[in-house]
Amino acid sequence: MADEAGCGSRFRFILGSRVDATNYDAACDLIQRWAEARQSRYVIAANVHVVMTAYWQPAFQQIVNQAALVTPDGMPLVWALRLLGVVDAVRVYGPDLMLAWCDRAARSGVPLYLYGGTPTMLEKLSHQLTGQFPGLAIVGCYAPPFRPLTPAEEAADAARILASGARVVLVGLGCPKQEQWMARQQEQLPLVMIGVGAAFSFHSGEVSQAPRWMMAWGLEWLYRLLVEPRRLWRRYLINNPVFVVLLGWQLLQYWLMGKRSN
Repeated sequence: MADEAGCGSRFRFILGSRVDATNYDAACDLIQRWAEARQSRYVIAANVHVVMTAYWQPAFQQIVNQAALVTPDGMPLVWALRLLGVVDAVRVYGPDLMLAWCDRAARSGVPLYLYGGTPTMLEKLSHQLTGQFPGLAIVGCYAPPFRPLTPAEEAADAARILASGARVVLVGLGCPKQEQWMARQQEQLPLVMIGVGAAFSFHSGEVSQAPRWMMAWGLEWLYRLLVEPRRLWRRYLINNPVFVVLLGWQLLQYWLMGKRSN
């Protein structure tokens, strides 16, 4: 849906997953337009974990590529976009996109729903967001069980969100669960769903974020590995090296094709 999202040719397929070159203002403009038109859309903030999960799971890659917008959440994807010809690509980090949208929603009066996390986390998060963005309308929040939901439970959650009057849902279930959930709600919920990953944990204060200098150098993964080694070691110590090798092969093919076309 890259053309529909207004990205035109400013996207690339990285290991088979579409990543759109955008920025915070442009992304919020699209979200607001879709929300006000009550269109069913979902937005993915893609990092190496998302791309590698999609690489190993074709069904998940289809979910990624059918999103209305896929932002480059991690610096490795920003660098990949630049090396693939989008030289002015910038990072659109999920947790920062969440704050940018909350600021926009507070000013434009678009009601918001929070879905994911834990009850305690959502209480802290709601308090933090409404304090930071006066006028922000959080019309509901729900922390579903961590186990797979039954069809009846999922339908009840959707009905609850619909009844709240929300126009945008921030989804903090983690990859790939949140992307799969959003894809299943496509056309079921006439609103915009934004997958924000660990943003609920960060902005509620339950998990610390990496320093900005580490983010700028693409070292956020190292900080998160040190903070949560038992949960994240496999993601970073296996996925990251494989990503580098596969991306290197893709870039080699891209550059060879470019030389042949000259």
